[in-house]
Amino acid sequence: MSQMYKVFINDKPIIITSSTKKENNFPVYVFKNTVFDEIFHKLKNDTIEGINLYSTDLENDWNLFLKNFDVVKAAGGLVTNPKNEVLFIYRNNVWDLPKGHIEKNESTENAAIREVEEESGIEKLSIIQKLITTYHIYFLNGIKLKETHWFLMHSNDSKKLIPQLEEGITEVAFKSDNEIEMVFKNTYSNIKLVYKAYLTL
Repeated sequence: MSQMYKVFINDKPIIITSSTKKENNFPVYVFKNTVFDEIFHKLKNDTIEGINLYSTDLENDWNLFLKNFDVVKAAGGLVTNPKNEVLFIYRNNVWDLPKGHIEKNESTENAAIREVEEESGIEKLSIIQKLITTYHIYFLNGIKLKETHWFLMHSNDSKKLIPQLEEGITEVAFKSDNEIEMVFKNTYSNIKLVYKAYLTL
């Protein structure tokens, strides 16, 4: 069972954990005493880089945490090619992995494949396995929590990739290990988590 949940707000983590081991320099708050609006305000406006919330009942507290939000479910993919390069998209001037909302009555796997195809123009996708679920908070008509289910995918499609311009995507490219180091200088923390999950397979 999970020992922690990591939720990003403005790329800063809220770490909800049952572990007493301190693995970072973030301030520690007791979950049951936490006023979430204050936490969100601190992370949006203060200089702190993250927060630990200590929980004595992780799964129950996680469900309580989710009740603060309108949860939006999404799915996406980390796609490899025969050279073991990884597909990235350049969206709104940041490197990202393709993902998008799960539509009504759509399975998570089908949504992941559809979104990757739409955003990058790639075809011949096959899902290898589930990788990780990531979470981030954003503010749009209230406070939302995006829960994104990520899958490891493979494709041997060699035709030209086509970015989905109407989604703010201007480039699609497979990146080698060395190039990914450059990508990580301009990407989101959640994307690094997805890549790390891929590396630890």
